[in-house]
Amino acid sequence: MKNSMHMPEELKEKLRSRWNEDWRKELRKKLKVKERMALERTPMPENEPLERIKGFFEVNKGYTPEMAMAEARRCMDCANPTCVIGCPVAIDIPTFVKKIEMGDFLGAVKVIKETNALPAVCGRVCPQEDQCEGNCTYTRMGKRPVAIGNLERFVADYERAQGEVEVPEIKVKKNKKVAIIGAGPAGLTAAGELAMMGYDVTIFEALHKPGGVLMYGIPEFRLPKAILEKEIDYLKKLGVEIITDFVVGKTATIDDLKKQGYEAFFIGSGAGAPWFLGLPGEELNGVYSANEYLTRVNLMRAFEFPEFDTPIPRGKRVAVIGGGNTAMDAVRTAKRLGAEHAMIIYRRSRAEMPAREEEIKHAEEEGIEFHFLTNPKRFIGDENGWVKQMECVKMELGEPDASGRRRPIPIPGSEFLMDVDLVIVAVGTKPNPLIPQTTPGLKLAKWGEIEVDWETMGTSIPGVFAGGDIVRGGATVILAMGDGRRAAKAIDAYLSGK
Repeated sequence: MKNSMHMPEELKEKLRSRWNEDWRKELRKKLKVKERMALERTPMPENEPLERIKGFFEVNKGYTPEMAMAEARRCMDCANPTCVIGCPVAIDIPTFVKKIEMGDFLGAVKVIKETNALPAVCGRVCPQEDQCEGNCTYTRMGKRPVAIGNLERFVADYERAQGEVEVPEIKVKKNKKVAIIGAGPAGLTAAGELAMMGYDVTIFEALHKPGGVLMYGIPEFRLPKAILEKEIDYLKKLGVEIITDFVVGKTATIDDLKKQGYEAFFIGSGAGAPWFLGLPGEELNGVYSANEYLTRVNLMRAFEFPEFDTPIPRGKRVAVIGGGNTAMDAVRTAKRLGAEHAMIIYRRSRAEMPAREEEIKHAEEEGIEFHFLTNPKRFIGDENGWVKQMECVKMELGEPDASGRRRPIPIPGSEFLMDVDLVIVAVGTKPNPLIPQTTPGLKLAKWGEIEVDWETMGTSIPGVFAGGDIVRGGATVILAMGDGRRAAKAIDAYLSGK
């Protein structure tokens, strides 16, 4: 299964032993469960919408130490912590939260880093509401869950603010080389896990900066790049080598790397090729994929033009097609780049939008215009070949489709024209075919994703593993990280002859 959420016996035993530690028992005595349940969730401070749309600074301000400790007190320290079941990288959530309650912030981040090398990233961009927080006991009781994501972000930021980040000692060197293809969340996680096991790990990244979708896809106002770079520096201190501007399949193939002494491989090259709509006029100037638009802004710093020499179109009437997190990122970016009308065009209703609720809320606060039950039919250009209008049709919802959401159906005769001067298509991505084309014997799924054994992330080629969007076709950062962690364990077993 792609999203297997069972708790291994080894993890259960670790949680049980920690739950019985004396300091935890004392905390439970100091504040009873009923008293904890009466506490209100601590809200995350945010910058004001009218201020934040003027720049690319972070929307959420983060907790103070007092706020973090207050929120940590709400945790009931359940004997059977279902929040951990919802975490794809199996963070010991109750222990790190209880350490925050004690004021041991560095101890808390140390617990997180047992299974997650990118806590400042995950605390900002993971969909906790669907994963750890969605499995919190409070949620099942109809109450607001413990703000696990906000607490994870807090301790990661606290550690970074203290100066030098503690790096664990690598006690055993395996003297075996592992190649990681792609420096996105899956590849970074696999690399960190394998480095801590003692392997010689090299990441080969096609772009000029590591980070993958974290670097080119997620805007500065959600994930500041300086924070991401600090997280990557931590991996380098673990001994991970990162080689950029190296396109596996062109610069060298997997077979070429085998000849250089690499004994195992993890493919985490993502799904960076955009889907388009296939509509008339899509070739017009001013019609972009969200991939290109966000890459220009984020990786190439176009929002700081001309200090960074990357131009970016700045439309006044910008239409973003789609309803996911990428669409939210694109439309909120357009607003910050001066759009008077930054619009989401989505063929279903708000209830069906796959974007995170927090991102939709922030977009609404920032004045983003939502056109629900609306779908484009064609794009119309001016005499110079630039998009100037979009013909749309109104939709109604029918029976649920394969996604579980109600299928949108066009309403005959409801067509209308909408003035636009910039269109951004954010309807999904697919894997780049380069690695499969240059790796004979690699078995693929219907849309070009690499087929894997979901327990080990092993591919059809022995010694070659894969994870993240290259196997999922587009998913969350934390699911990609879970794939990387699972693959690292399997690679260790493979190279150890187990």
